[in-house]
Amino acid sequence: MTNEILNKPVLDVEDIQKFLGIGRRQAYLLANSNEFHTVRVGKRIKIGRDVFLNWLNGNGEQQ
Repeated sequence: MTNEILNKPVLDVEDIQKFLGIGRRQAYLLANSNEFHTVRVGKRIKIGRDVFLNWLNGNGEQQ
């Protein structure tokens, strides 16, 4: 499962949820927290894989 997620160039909130092992509400709170860059496509939230991994590893820029 983790490899499938990391092979995707763009992640959904559901991918973040599964990768971190957190609840849906927590994943949406994180995506809306401005901790890392997100893109809204309609009602969907998209996160670049590299942006997310940089944030997770402490290398990302905070907004």
